[in-house]
Amino acid sequence: MSVERVLEKLQGYVHEGMWLPAGYRILSAERIDEFIDKIRDSLPNEIGRAKVIARDGDLLVRNAQERAEAMLAEASAKHEELLDEHEIVRRARATAEAVLRDAQERAKKVREGADHYAEQMLAELEGRLGGALASVRKGRDALAGRVPPPVATVAATNDPLADAAAKSKRLAFDAQAPEEAEVVEVGS
Repeated sequence: MSVERVLEKLQGYVHEGMWLPAGYRILSAERIDEFIDKIRDSLPNEIGRAKVIARDGDLLVRNAQERAEAMLAEASAKHEELLDEHEIVRRARATAEAVLRDAQERAKKVREGADHYAEQMLAELEGRLGGALASVRKGRDALAGRVPPPVATVAATNDPLADAAAKSKRLAFDAQAPEEAEVVEVGS
């Protein structure tokens, strides 16, 4: 039986005792000795349990402290790792943004260069086509201003055909070099 239980029974026995005047009670000495013996018998068990609890309690406290310290160290390491990862992610994002801006700027410059080159090529082509168109018009105008000789005369003489071929060559030459063509036309 535990000391607590024996003390409770002793207290109950005292309250059940016979009352005397002046607040005294009559109790059996034998019965009180029994309670004291039971307390003495229970004390070594209770003291042994208390020692075990105290010893195990110290061990439990030490184990809990060690676990808490390990958890704190792990949490601190994880925190540092997360900070490092956060820093790495932040730097990676900054680098990615810089690379993207650089690529966009380069793409813009390439587009502008391509547009400029295309504009130059189209202007050059327009100039060449304008010159060719002017040559074609001059040739047509030259042909339109001349009356074709009758078919019988062309077949009879070879000289008019040679003259027409020479004139056609001259018109083609004039179309390629418009300034020279004006000089040749003025001279003829």
